[in-house]
Amino acid sequence: MSPPTDHERRFVAALRRLVDNEDRAALAALRRGLGKPVGEVADLYPYVVPWLPQEPSWRQEQAFYLVAALFAWHQRSWSESEGGGWTNLGASFARLADDSGSIEGRFVALLNCHRDELPDHLRSAVGLLKAKEIHVDWAQLLRDVQEWEREDRKVQRDWARAFWGSRPGTPGEVPATAQPAAE
Repeated sequence: MSPPTDHERRFVAALRRLVDNEDRAALAALRRGLGKPVGEVADLYPYVVPWLPQEPSWRQEQAFYLVAALFAWHQRSWSESEGGGWTNLGASFARLADDSGSIEGRFVALLNCHRDELPDHLRSAVGLLKAKEIHVDWAQLLRDVQEWEREDRKVQRDWARAFWGSRPGTPGEVPATAQPAAE
Protein backbone atom coordinates (compact mmCIF):
# COMPACT_ATOMS: atom_id res chain seq x y z
CA MET A 1 0.00 0.00 0.00
CA SER A 2 1.32 3.43 -0.85
CA PRO A 3 1.38 5.45 2.35
CA PRO A 4 -0.16 8.91 2.36
CA THR A 5 2.17 11.80 1.70
CA ASP A 6 2.93 14.39 4.38
CA HIS A 7 0.79 16.83 2.40
CA GLU A 8 -2.18 14.44 2.47
CA ARG A 9 -1.73 13.90 6.22
CA ARG A 10 -1.61 17.68 6.79
CA PHE A 11 -4.83 18.09 4.77
CA VAL A 12 -6.59 15.55 6.99
CA ALA A 13 -5.10 17.24 10.08
CA ALA A 14 -6.62 20.51 8.86
CA LEU A 15 -10.00 18.77 8.55
CA ARG A 16 -9.53 17.33 12.04
CA ARG A 17 -8.88 20.86 13.39
CA LEU A 18 -12.33 21.88 12.12
CA VAL A 19 -13.77 19.22 14.42
CA ASP A 20 -11.48 20.11 17.32
CA ASN A 21 -12.41 23.80 16.95
CA GLU A 22 -16.09 22.86 16.70
CA ASP A 23 -16.37 24.74 13.40
CA ARG A 24 -19.86 23.49 12.59
CA ALA A 25 -20.32 25.94 9.72
CA ALA A 26 -17.23 24.63 7.94
CA LEU A 27 -18.22 21.00 8.49
CA ALA A 28 -21.74 21.71 7.21
CA ALA A 29 -20.26 23.38 4.13
CA LEU A 30 -18.11 20.33 3.47
CA ARG A 31 -21.05 17.95 3.94
CA ARG A 32 -22.93 19.81 1.22
CA GLY A 33 -20.46 18.24 -1.21
CA LEU A 34 -21.77 14.72 -0.53
CA GLY A 35 -23.18 13.21 -3.68
CA LYS A 36 -22.37 16.25 -5.80
CA PRO A 37 -19.95 16.44 -8.72
CA VAL A 38 -16.57 18.03 -8.01
CA GLY A 39 -16.72 21.79 -8.30
CA GLU A 40 -20.49 22.02 -8.14
CA VAL A 41 -20.61 23.16 -4.51
CA ALA A 42 -18.58 26.33 -4.08
CA ASP A 43 -18.89 26.10 -0.28
CA LEU A 44 -16.09 23.55 -0.30
CA TYR A 45 -13.58 25.75 -2.13
CA PRO A 46 -12.18 27.62 0.91
CA TYR A 47 -11.42 24.33 2.67
CA VAL A 48 -10.14 22.26 -0.26
CA VAL A 49 -8.58 24.56 -2.87
CA PRO A 50 -5.67 25.71 -0.67
CA TRP A 51 -4.68 22.06 -0.23
CA LEU A 52 -4.78 21.00 -3.87
CA PRO A 53 -1.46 20.44 -5.62
CA GLN A 54 -0.30 23.33 -7.84
CA GLU A 55 -1.74 21.80 -11.01
CA PRO A 56 -3.92 18.96 -9.78
CA SER A 57 -5.05 16.20 -12.05
CA TRP A 58 -8.80 15.58 -12.19
CA ARG A 59 -8.20 12.42 -10.13
CA GLN A 60 -6.41 14.36 -7.38
CA GLU A 61 -8.99 17.12 -7.29
CA GLN A 62 -11.86 14.65 -7.12
CA ALA A 63 -10.17 12.74 -4.29
CA PHE A 64 -9.62 15.83 -2.12
CA TYR A 65 -13.22 17.03 -2.52
CA LEU A 66 -14.67 13.56 -1.95
CA VAL A 67 -12.63 12.80 1.16
CA ALA A 68 -13.33 16.25 2.64
CA ALA A 69 -17.09 15.75 2.26
CA LEU A 70 -16.98 12.19 3.62
CA PHE A 71 -14.82 13.26 6.56
CA ALA A 72 -17.23 16.06 7.47
CA TRP A 73 -20.03 13.49 7.55
CA HIS A 74 -18.15 10.90 9.65
CA GLN A 75 -15.28 12.40 11.59
CA ARG A 76 -13.99 9.31 13.38
CA SER A 77 -10.33 8.88 12.48
CA TRP A 78 -7.78 6.19 13.12
CA SER A 79 -4.70 7.44 14.87
CA GLU A 80 -1.38 5.76 15.32
CA SER A 81 -2.28 5.06 18.95
CA GLU A 82 -5.44 3.13 18.01
CA GLY A 83 -5.85 -0.21 16.31
CA GLY A 84 -2.18 -0.86 15.68
CA GLY A 85 -1.47 2.25 13.63
CA TRP A 86 -2.53 3.49 10.24
CA THR A 87 -4.72 1.22 8.18
CA ASN A 88 -7.00 1.22 5.15
CA LEU A 89 -10.72 1.03 4.46
CA GLY A 90 -10.58 -2.77 4.22
CA ALA A 91 -9.53 -2.98 7.88
CA SER A 92 -12.30 -0.59 8.89
CA PHE A 93 -14.80 -2.66 6.92
CA ALA A 94 -13.56 -5.88 8.59
CA ARG A 95 -14.90 -4.49 11.87
CA LEU A 96 -18.37 -4.45 10.29
CA ALA A 97 -18.26 -8.05 9.14
CA ASP A 98 -21.08 -10.30 10.25
CA ASP A 99 -22.20 -13.83 9.53
CA SER A 100 -24.97 -12.79 7.12
CA GLY A 101 -22.55 -12.04 4.29
CA SER A 102 -24.28 -8.75 3.47
CA ILE A 103 -21.28 -6.69 4.56
CA GLU A 104 -18.97 -8.92 2.54
CA GLY A 105 -21.21 -8.49 -0.50
CA ARG A 106 -21.13 -4.71 -0.15
CA PHE A 107 -17.37 -4.80 0.27
CA VAL A 108 -16.93 -6.92 -2.87
CA ALA A 109 -19.17 -4.48 -4.79
CA LEU A 110 -16.95 -1.63 -3.58
CA LEU A 111 -13.80 -3.44 -4.69
CA ASN A 112 -15.33 -4.13 -8.12
CA CYS A 113 -16.67 -0.64 -8.76
CA HIS A 114 -15.41 1.60 -11.55
CA ARG A 115 -13.84 4.92 -10.67
CA ASP A 116 -17.00 6.76 -11.77
CA GLU A 117 -19.03 4.75 -9.25
CA LEU A 118 -16.51 5.10 -6.43
CA PRO A 119 -18.01 8.23 -4.80
CA ASP A 120 -21.42 6.55 -4.43
CA HIS A 121 -19.92 3.31 -3.12
CA LEU A 122 -17.71 5.18 -0.67
CA ARG A 123 -20.64 7.27 0.57
CA SER A 124 -22.53 4.04 1.27
CA ALA A 125 -19.50 2.40 2.89
CA VAL A 126 -18.77 5.40 5.10
CA GLY A 127 -22.45 5.52 6.07
CA LEU A 128 -22.18 1.95 7.35
CA LEU A 129 -18.98 2.78 9.24
CA LYS A 130 -20.59 5.91 10.70
CA ALA A 131 -23.61 3.93 11.92
CA LYS A 132 -21.30 1.62 13.90
CA GLU A 133 -18.87 4.40 14.90
CA ILE A 134 -15.96 2.66 13.18
CA HIS A 135 -12.91 4.79 12.48
CA VAL A 136 -11.44 5.53 9.04
CA ASP A 137 -7.86 6.36 8.11
CA TRP A 138 -8.75 9.45 6.08
CA ALA A 139 -5.24 10.20 4.84
CA GLN A 140 -4.88 6.64 3.55
CA LEU A 141 -8.33 6.83 1.95
CA LEU A 142 -7.29 10.04 0.20
CA ARG A 143 -4.18 8.30 -1.17
CA ASP A 144 -6.16 5.19 -2.15
CA VAL A 145 -8.86 7.13 -4.02
CA GLN A 146 -6.15 8.78 -6.10
CA GLU A 147 -4.66 5.37 -6.94
CA TRP A 148 -7.97 3.53 -7.51
CA GLU A 149 -7.37 3.00 -11.24
CA ARG A 150 -3.92 1.45 -10.99
CA GLU A 151 -3.55 -1.37 -13.50
CA ASP A 152 -2.31 -3.75 -10.84
CA ARG A 153 -5.37 -2.98 -8.62
CA LYS A 154 -3.03 -2.60 -5.66
CA VAL A 155 -5.50 -0.55 -3.64
CA GLN A 156 -8.23 -3.14 -4.06
CA ARG A 157 -5.82 -5.98 -3.21
CA ASP A 158 -4.58 -4.14 -0.10
CA TRP A 159 -8.14 -3.55 1.06
CA ALA A 160 -9.01 -7.21 0.44
CA ARG A 161 -5.97 -8.34 2.40
CA ALA A 162 -6.94 -6.09 5.32
CA PHE A 163 -10.57 -7.28 5.20
CA TRP A 164 -10.17 -11.04 4.81
CA GLY A 165 -6.73 -11.33 6.35
CA SER A 166 -7.89 -9.92 9.68
CA ARG A 167 -10.91 -12.18 10.12
CA PRO A 168 -10.62 -15.62 11.67
CA GLY A 169 -12.22 -18.51 9.84
CA THR A 170 -11.91 -16.96 6.42
CA PRO A 171 -10.97 -18.87 3.28
CA GLY A 172 -7.25 -19.35 3.01
CA GLU A 173 -6.75 -19.66 6.75
CA VAL A 174 -5.16 -22.90 7.84
CA PRO A 175 -7.62 -24.65 10.16
CA ALA A 176 -6.39 -25.46 13.65
CA THR A 177 -6.84 -29.17 12.89
CA ALA A 178 -4.31 -28.90 10.08
CA GLN A 179 -1.60 -27.46 12.30
CA PRO A 180 1.39 -29.70 13.02
CA ALA A 181 1.12 -31.50 16.32
CA ALA A 182 3.23 -30.18 19.16
CA GLU A 183 6.08 -32.47 20.08
